[in-house]
Amino acid sequence: MFIKIYNAYIIDPFTNKEGIADIFIDDGIISKVKFKRKITPIALSLQPSVSILEIDASGLYVFPGLIDMHTHLREPGYEYKETIRTGTLAAVRGGFTSVCCMANTNPVNDNPEVTYYILAKAKEEGSCDVYPIGAITKGLKGEELSEMAMLREAGCVAFSDDGMPVMNSLIMRRALEYSKAVGAPIISHCEDLSLSEDGVMNEGKLSFYLGLKGIPKASEEVMVSRDVILSKHFKTSVHIAHVSTKGSVEIIKKAKEEGVSVTAETCPHYFTLTEEAVSGYNTNAKVNPPLRSEEDREAIKNALSDGIIDVIATDHAPHHIDEKKVPFQEALNGISGLETAFAISLKLVHDKILNLRKLIEKLTLNPSKILNLKKEGIKEGAQGDLILVDINKNWTVKKDKFVSLGKNTPFDGWKLKGKVLFTVKGKKIFDMRDQ
Repeated sequence: MFIKIYNAYIIDPFTNKEGIADIFIDDGIISKVKFKRKITPIALSLQPSVSILEIDASGLYVFPGLIDMHTHLREPGYEYKETIRTGTLAAVRGGFTSVCCMANTNPVNDNPEVTYYILAKAKEEGSCDVYPIGAITKGLKGEELSEMAMLREAGCVAFSDDGMPVMNSLIMRRALEYSKAVGAPIISHCEDLSLSEDGVMNEGKLSFYLGLKGIPKASEEVMVSRDVILSKHFKTSVHIAHVSTKGSVEIIKKAKEEGVSVTAETCPHYFTLTEEAVSGYNTNAKVNPPLRSEEDREAIKNALSDGIIDVIATDHAPHHIDEKKVPFQEALNGISGLETAFAISLKLVHDKILNLRKLIEKLTLNPSKILNLKKEGIKEGAQGDLILVDINKNWTVKKDKFVSLGKNTPFDGWKLKGKVLFTVKGKKIFDMRDQ
């Protein structure tokens, strides 16, 4: 199919180009990008034919396809929560054309056979690029390193025991050194299990009031400190997953100022919600690390603005309804986030925390750099890998409309501003205007 996109405003951090342009995509490959000075305002129209699709996108933005470096696709092993097919469909619906799937599958992705399975399944049923993340330790047990070189050769782009911290500092040191040798970063789930104990929410007045055991901020910050120190002393790189506290931000800021090779991500729920979201024992707001205080939320937003936090990731964690519709203490952690993450993140732009370009960098260029992905942006000869967005379109989140099998979201019923209307991935085009 030949696709023509007219009059869209491109912001592309990969090519460092911005402006109104026409884009021509021939058989999945961008054949021409023609920037121009003036346009004739025309309402959005779509004119499909058998072999040509023309989109007059006046008033819309075009960005490179978003990259989520922190997704749980659940397959193999937990197909009742999510499959590679449904997870990647949820991804493109949310504007993500690349997702990196964590290793806590069943069996764990700690050997090449699982990596090969994920890649083969993604090629067969996936709607977007899938990049597996291998386990740091065998079985996520924190006791013995996985065969990292073999996992890297099989196609893993990073290593993480996400969901479980690597408590043994010597094993973490070795993991960091091996990751440097094989050229794929460690993504660290920072949590001291001895401090978090059996906590289920942020430790504070609210946890006391609700009668729920709290998780102190120190549980995260102790491990962020350890991994930064290891990175500094052994001259390796480390990426800190889902930063949630003001203290973690301060540790990462100081490390960056000292030249330590540390990068960091946070998730939309940490700059949008606080611990108050779990009031009423709302299990859909139960995540790990837990939602924190207003002071922490403000610190996360400032860290995004200041460049201390490099990436916005979803930590998409779909669960079956039966795993959330239980007493709070028993509910599993996680939010189904792929279909809402971008619109929620756009609020940072509407609230003038970030400009649009900085937001897109954190959702495209920065994760691509950290993971060494071969992404080219919107230019001639590159694969068609882009999204068309109306940043002012109002819509309401309806969890029952999610294509993800996971309906666990605290944002159900929220009115959001900004929507992905089209996602183009190679020869495929996904039309979300009526969804």
